[in-house]
Amino acid sequence: MPPVTSLTAHVHQRLSAALTAALPETADADPLLRRSDRADFQANGILALAKKAKANPRELATQVVDRVVKGDLIEDIEVSGPGFLNITITDRAIVETLAARATDPADRLGVPFTDHPGTTVVDYAQPNVAKEMHVGHLRSAVIGDAVTKILRFVGETVVARHHIGDWGTQFGMLIQYLDEHPHELDHRSTDDGTATDEVPSEVTGEEAMSNLDRLYKAARTHFDSDEEFKTRARRRVVDLQAGEPGTLATWQRFVDESKIYFFSVFEKLDMEIQDADIVGESGYNDMLDETCRLLEEKGVAVRSEGALCVFFDDVLGPDGKQVPLIVKKSDGGYGYAATDLSAIRNRVFDLKADTLLYVVDARQSLHFKMVFEAARRAGWLNEDTKAQQLAFGTVLGKDGKPFKTREGATVRLVDLLDEAVDRATAVVREKAEKVGLTEEEIVENGRFVGIGAVKYADLSTSAVRDYKFDLDQMVSLHGDTSVYLQYAYARIQSILRKAGDARPLAHPELALAPAERALGLHLDQFGELLLDVAAGYEPHKLASYLYQLASHLTTFYDQCQVLSDANPKEVVENRLLLVDLTARTLHQGMALLGIRTPDRL
Repeated sequence: MPPVTSLTAHVHQRLSAALTAALPETADADPLLRRSDRADFQANGILALAKKAKANPRELATQVVDRVVKGDLIEDIEVSGPGFLNITITDRAIVETLAARATDPADRLGVPFTDHPGTTVVDYAQPNVAKEMHVGHLRSAVIGDAVTKILRFVGETVVARHHIGDWGTQFGMLIQYLDEHPHELDHRSTDDGTATDEVPSEVTGEEAMSNLDRLYKAARTHFDSDEEFKTRARRRVVDLQAGEPGTLATWQRFVDESKIYFFSVFEKLDMEIQDADIVGESGYNDMLDETCRLLEEKGVAVRSEGALCVFFDDVLGPDGKQVPLIVKKSDGGYGYAATDLSAIRNRVFDLKADTLLYVVDARQSLHFKMVFEAARRAGWLNEDTKAQQLAFGTVLGKDGKPFKTREGATVRLVDLLDEAVDRATAVVREKAEKVGLTEEEIVENGRFVGIGAVKYADLSTSAVRDYKFDLDQMVSLHGDTSVYLQYAYARIQSILRKAGDARPLAHPELALAPAERALGLHLDQFGELLLDVAAGYEPHKLASYLYQLASHLTTFYDQCQVLSDANPKEVVENRLLLVDLTARTLHQGMALLGIRTPDRL
């Protein structure tokens, strides 16, 4: 079975053919077709084409209308204004296209694959070893996971990379402190805050990180107040970089315990992270020296005051002097740039990627701008191999300021997620008796709704914008929230369960009500929308589409009863086709955003 062609594509073909017949020199011209409130579609391209051909736009539009084949696809086409075309689609064409989507044997709902698939490395969800994840880690994880899912769905080969912070000075500090206080990591905190030497048989991810976080804070205090310890800690960094076995073993212990925690947080977020995808700063350690040598040999990096630097004409400090990208420090240590440039080499030459996507806080934009430019000068990036930062804004509190606790501390991510689930569970419980949910279903759905609410609030906002974290709004049943979409899906499942012997079947001969037409035309846009979302890495457009879909569904409910003895069998089946395809589109779209759609809510 050939791929499902959208109504937009069909109409585009008809108009292009009519344009070429009316004005042969406009072959392959774009009629600039778009959805319209005045008709199903409007074509705006004739004005520019007429100007180019020195023709009267309204006369050219009339000639095009005369040459458009009508009847099976196009119900009506008329000239509007100075040369716009308003196009109305036949009800038959809408139903037949929806039927093709519904019966797509690949179960893709007619979504096409991208024309030119490649390999994209998506760098996202970058926590730090021995440090708790906080609200600042949320956006990279949620946006990166959605983009990864969407790219894979349209046929791109995606390699996930979680560039964790697992190397550097702080590990010399941690390892030296633990070496001098060997029992620190085995002390557990009791409920009253006192320490205990009792070691539980199983340590949860959060417990493991709590111990590491406490150790880190103690080591940092010691590091900042004791010059002799600071010297010993820096000496330990040298041991780590040299691969001294005992130092490496302790470092590996930190990494392993941190991973237990990372996986527990990602599980809360309902995200699947593979261990093989976690390649931290340490993973590129063996490449750093060669990266620096290549940059210097190519003339990309130069020595300046003992450091190896890359300079840029347009990156200036307050004093007007050039601010360099430091690849290797004057003391011989490597900067973040050395690791990032080594990662680019690995991803381009070893993973054979043609696109590198970095889902990283907008505040790091200058760093990545310089890193990408340095890689281009070195020949590692070019027209065929590109790198892009998908920068994101800040999570704000209700007061519009960066989200903090009442004490001014950064909000722990696990606390935020737990509160979201608690709030959502309360909302689910209010409706549970009416729906007949068991306690197990209430708990499970509360988790799906709570985590979905957090993700949707993030993904429904353009990544570059800041957004306010407001749980009251996020778990609301009304407005642009994931809960509204989840209830729309559950409502359709309820209808399908009540349908009895009636089945979703297409009846192209039926006339459609306005609400049916609006819902059907919106469903038809799903495939093209996903390709657009994937091309621009813009999951907020998918969230917006799904909210509009649920809104069309609400209008449809109000105006067109699905299951009614007053409806002929064909009308019931046709409307079941509409709602069933709507549910499947909601389910697939939400899944691509990383959000579950429970059957009963």
